[in-house]
Amino acid sequence: MGNTTPLKPLARSGRPPAELRRWARARERWVASLDPTGHFPRLFDHLPGLHFFAKDREGHLMFASRGLRERYAMRDEGEILGMTDFDLNPDPMARAYVDDDRRLLAGEAGVVERIELWWDSQGMPDWFLVTKLPLRGRSGEVAGVMGLLRRPDEADRELPVFQTVAKAVERIRRDYAKAVVLEDVARECGQSLRQLQRRFRSAFGIAPQEFLLKTRVLAAQALLDSTSLNASEIARRCGFVDASGFAQHFRKRIGLTPTEYRRRREG
Repeated sequence: MGNTTPLKPLARSGRPPAELRRWARARERWVASLDPTGHFPRLFDHLPGLHFFAKDREGHLMFASRGLRERYAMRDEGEILGMTDFDLNPDPMARAYVDDDRRLLAGEAGVVERIELWWDSQGMPDWFLVTKLPLRGRSGEVAGVMGLLRRPDEADRELPVFQTVAKAVERIRRDYAKAVVLEDVARECGQSLRQLQRRFRSAFGIAPQEFLLKTRVLAAQALLDSTSLNASEIARRCGFVDASGFAQHFRKRIGLTPTEYRRRREG
């Protein structure tokens, strides 16, 4: 290995403009000959941790990579095709996503990069970095929105927006089953409750209370999937005051009561 020569790019001279234009036209013909459903979007199915989506102008999903579909417990692309953010996410989150899309569709922004609250592979809320771009038609008109989602790396976590809410998020994720008092969480983070709420909304589009409730609901969903515990015991383990409150919050976010959800899973 001591005699290994490091690889270097070949020296090359600039190509004439006419040749570049010729290759640009060749690329256009080549792209036009491809099956639009069978090439580039499929690549993202094989890139771990990177999720691709594309939506039309009305917000209907036209493409969703396998990793994204799995986050919503959908195995087949046909299950998610045509769905909107409001079909898949709580209203506060969906409204934030749609507002980003509106800015891109209206030409108010050429790119949107933000931190979004989303669901990890265990179904627990966590943060992801999203990059969205306008998707243009052949005539240059904006025909929709495309985007990528990825988990933040260590450098990303040094960004100020992470620092303002990171401690609160970790505390809620760790202690959701306990009697979490958000005023205490804010105080531990050196913020007022109002500051914490504002920064949560800025980073994720939802309030810290919704983050807490969604975390509890998703933890309860996992117990309904994996155990035979009754609703009262699941409510207690996940931080809900009682089974009635648990059922109310579960139905609001999942669309079914805990009993209906378990019956459907078992059926």
